[in-house]
Order: sequence, then C-alpha cells, then structure tokens
Amino acid sequence: MSIRLRLTVWYSVLLSFTLLLFGITIYTFVEYYTYTDIKSRIENQVKQLKVRPIIDLQNGFDFDVPRSDVQRLEDAELYIQIINFRNQTQRMSPNLSKLGSELGLNIPMPQKASQIQEGYRKVEVNGREFLVYESAIMLGDQVEDTFGAFQVFAFTGREALFTKGLRSILFIASMVTIVLAFSLGLFLAQKSLRPIENIIRATDRIQKGADLSVRIPREGPPDDEIGQITDRINSMLGRMETFYNELDEAYRAQRRFVSDASHELRTPLTTIRGNVDLLQKMWMQQQDPNQMSQSERELMSLEALRDIAGESQRMSHLVNDLLSLARADAGYAMSKVLVELKPMVEEVVRRAQFLPRKAEWELGNIEVLEDLYVYGNKDYLQQMLFIFIENAFKYTSEGKVRLTAARQENQIGLKVDDTGIGMNEKEVPYIFERFYRADVSRGVTSGTGLGLAIAKWIIDEHRGSVEVVTKPGEGTSFIVWLPLATVDGSEDYPV
Repeated sequence: MSIRLRLTVWYSVLLSFTLLLFGITIYTFVEYYTYTDIKSRIENQVKQLKVRPIIDLQNGFDFDVPRSDVQRLEDAELYIQIINFRNQTQRMSPNLSKLGSELGLNIPMPQKASQIQEGYRKVEVNGREFLVYESAIMLGDQVEDTFGAFQVFAFTGREALFTKGLRSILFIASMVTIVLAFSLGLFLAQKSLRPIENIIRATDRIQKGADLSVRIPREGPPDDEIGQITDRINSMLGRMETFYNELDEAYRAQRRFVSDASHELRTPLTTIRGNVDLLQKMWMQQQDPNQMSQSERELMSLEALRDIAGESQRMSHLVNDLLSLARADAGYAMSKVLVELKPMVEEVVRRAQFLPRKAEWELGNIEVLEDLYVYGNKDYLQQMLFIFIENAFKYTSEGKVRLTAARQENQIGLKVDDTGIGMNEKEVPYIFERFYRADVSRGVTSGTGLGLAIAKWIIDEHRGSVEVVTKPGEGTSFIVWLPLATVDGSEDYPV
C-alpha cells in the first residue's frame, strides 16, 4: 500500500471514529432531552394523581381515579390504567379504551406484585411506542400490602420517528462526509506527496541515464519539510555530480597518463633494443672481410652505447617523474619545516650553472630574500626551481635565462624568465597537464612532459600560485608566489 493511500486510510479511519463519536453524542443528547421532557410531563401529572379506594358491590374492594384527574391526563395526552391484584379487575381511561378499540392496542399490565417495574420503561405495542410509568398501589409499607398497580403512559411515536430520522440523517451524513473526506484526503495526499513523486522520477532518470545534472523542482513554502528534503537531495546531487565529474576527469587523465607513459617509455626501449640488436649482430657474427673494419665497428658500438646510455638516463628521469606524480595522486604529505629562502636559492643558482645549456645564466636581485622564510620542503622547492630553469635552458638556444625575486605583501615571488622561443597564450592553460608539450617544441626538444605538472603539484602543496607570461619568439616568464612564514612556523608574515 502506498504512503498516499495509507495516509488517506488513516485519515478516513480517524475521521470515521470522530464522526461516530460525534453522532452517538448528538443522538444520545437529543434522545435524552426528548424523553426527559415527556418524563417531566408524566411526573407532573402523577404527582397530582389521586388513586382512591372504592367499594364495588360486584367486585368488592377496588380502586378508582377521580374524573377530574382523568380529564387532566387526557388533556395532557396521557393514558392511565389500573389493575387490582385481588379481583384481577382492570380500569382504564376513556381515551385508552378508545385507542384500544380502534387500534387493537393492549398495554401489558403486571398480574402480581412481583411483576411490578417501578419507574419508566419503553414499550412497543403493534409497532407503536409508548413511554410507561408504572407504580404499585399499597395500603401499607409491606409487600403483602400491595393491592394493585397503575400505569401512566404517553404515546412516543412522533419522538421515536424523530430520533429514528435523526439517526438516519447522522448515518447518511457521516457516510457522505467520509466518502468526501476520503476523496479529498486522497487528492490532498497526492498533492502533498507530489514533491516525493518528483524525487522518485528524478532519481529514476539519474538511475537510467546517469544524468547527475538533473535537479528536483522545489515546491511549497520555504520551511516545508519535503522542500527541505528536496534541498538536501539537490545539494547531495550537486556534490555527487562534482565528485563524479572529478572522478571521470581523473579516470580520463589516468587513461591519458597510461597511454602517454607507455608511449614515452616505448620510444627509449625501442632505441635501446635496436642498438642492442645492432651490437649483437656486429660482435656475435663472424667477421667478413668485405664488411666494416675493426675500428669502424668499435666506433659504431661506441655510438650505440651512447644512445643506450642517453635513453637509459631519459627513462630514469621519466620513472622518477612518474614516481613523484604517483605520490601526488596518492595524497603524499611532504614533510615541511622552516626554510630560509636566500641560502636555498643561492644553492640552486650555484648548481644551475652546471646544467646543460646554450643560453647565458644570469642571477638577478635576490637581496629581498634576506631573513625571509617559507614553511615547506627544501628539496621539493629546489626541484621546482630546477624544473623551471631546465625548461628555460631547453627552449632558449641563445639569449639568457635569469632568476630574480620580488616581495608583495605577505608573499614572496621567485621569477624565472628567458628569451627563448616562447609559446602561444592559448597553450598556457594546458602546460601544467601531464605529458602536455606545446606544438612548437614537440618533436624538437627532448623531455618527458611531466616536469611542469610536478612543479605545479609542489606549488599547490606549499599553498602557492604561479603566473605565466609568454609571447612567441620573445620568451617566457614563470613567477612562483609562496606565502611567507614567521620564525615560529606560522604563515602570513607580518608586514
């Protein structure tokens, strides 16, 4: 059973119980006050009633009611009859005699003292209802002194018809109300639960089509509980969509990474295998006088070994870069301490002059680094600087590469600029992606395409940022901004 139908049934059952209780209460009160009025009328007449003993020549001792009392009872539309237990004679008022002869009514009378029912009771005779007051006629205080009984009663057919009609009206009204309430309750429940149906339809669309961009339309007032649930689910769907997109992007990046890595590794492996095959052919086969001389074989072998060494070194760099990126993907938390900037940069400057290069290596003004600290990892910071410097040397065949420093509020900037080939500004958003290399250098300058991705990871781990300024044919500038730290290790160096 659906929630909508269940709520409607509960509501209808509760309403039915309420209407039943209300109907019983109304009917009881109406019936009580209706018959209380008749009882009061009978009681007033009984108080004035005088039953007097008489001596009848035929029946002996008997009872009678004065004519005035009988007339008063008839005027009040009441009936009276008296029974004598001694001689079993029965007297009744003229109106009762007339009613009995016309309608064949016979109100039952007690035949002995033990059958007397003191008080009021309802009696139905031939389909007609009467309210009867019955009392004993006693000449003393003992039961043995009971000589007879009298009954005063009123016809209650109109009242019975009224109460019966009231009962029918209450029943029909209750049934109609319950049916209307059930229909209205079903409609209201459907309207109230419509947001839940929207939730179900939205989740079905998501399940069938995997479309996490679907949102559930919000209905109702701001503080509505179902509306709040809708907001929570929409918020959850938003987070799921973000997570799914990130996961999908990571999966695509992983596939691209594996594809590019296999491609990058296949090239040096192919070169190494080709050179090894060449060496095997030259030195394991018997020497043919018509082929190359000993000196030529030694020269070719030396060139092959140089190729193997170069490709091996390239593979070593690639594997090291892959290891660094694997650590980044695994959430590797590098150890950090206070790092004094000037000695660290001076060490990088000294070691950079021994890197393979054709351009001039120049050190700019780094005096601003005096007594400044960052909270980070010295080895990774130096690796990041070497990546930018090596890139500058690779793409600057002539001209110069320079390292300078600048301070801006609570940050320190380390700038590496060159006068090399530069790149198109459209390439800038992609240069920090793994294995991405600008078209102008692809196939011309060797490299793994992982250096800038590693540098970006190091910068992010140090809560820094990087700016790139480039122009084709004029060179490129990388500015790395790092937050300064105080000697106690906290960031946001006070100015």
